[in-house]
Amino acid sequence: MLTATAKSDTADSIEQLGSRVRYARKRNGLTLKELGDKVGCSESLLSKIERNNIVPSLPVLWRIAEALGTTFGALFSDKSLEPVTTYNEGERPLLSIGTGGGKAPDVVLERMVPSSENRTIDANLHVIPPGGGSSGAYSHSGEEVGYVVSGYLELTVDGRVHLLGRGGSFFFNSSLPHSYRNVGSSEARVVWMNSHKSRLR
Repeated sequence: MLTATAKSDTADSIEQLGSRVRYARKRNGLTLKELGDKVGCSESLLSKIERNNIVPSLPVLWRIAEALGTTFGALFSDKSLEPVTTYNEGERPLLSIGTGGGKAPDVVLERMVPSSENRTIDANLHVIPPGGGSSGAYSHSGEEVGYVVSGYLELTVDGRVHLLGRGGSFFFNSSLPHSYRNVGSSEARVVWMNSHKSRLR
C-alpha cells in the first residue's frame, strides 16, 4: 500500500510532469504537432500528458525527454535539494507509469535520486507487477546497470533476450534498443540505474 506521503509525492510528480513538458515544448518553440512528429505520437496524447490526464509508457517518456533536449529525471522534481538525500522504506517518491491496458500500472518507480536536469545518474527501484514492464522498446544516451532484488525479469537488449532471477544483474549501453517485462507470477523488484553520458564532462 502507498503511504500518504508517497501518494502526495506521486500526485505532485504527475502534475509537474505535465507542466514541465508544456514549458519545455514552448521553450523549444514547438507546437503539439511538431513535438508529436518528433516523438512519434499524436497531438491528442501529448495534450493529455500536458493536462495531467495520463502518465504515458516509459518509451514515450524517454522519447519526449530526448526530443525536448532534456533527461527523463528532469521531467520530475523532488522537493529535497539537500547535498545528501536519504529515504527509508516507504518514503521514496513514487511514480506509476502506464496502465498496462488494465487497472494496474505497467511499472511503479520508487525514486532513489532526487530529480534535477544537472544529475549525471538516475536511479529507481522498479516495482513490476506480473505481466508488467516497459510496454515497448526504447533507446537513449548513456549506460544502464541493474540488480534483481526479487522476482523474474525478461530483459531484451538489441534483440537478445536475457532471463534474470533474484540476485541477477545486468549492464548495457542505453543506445541499444531495450525493453523488459516481469515474466513471473509475483511482483518483481529491480534496482535500476542510468548514467547520462553526455553530462559526464
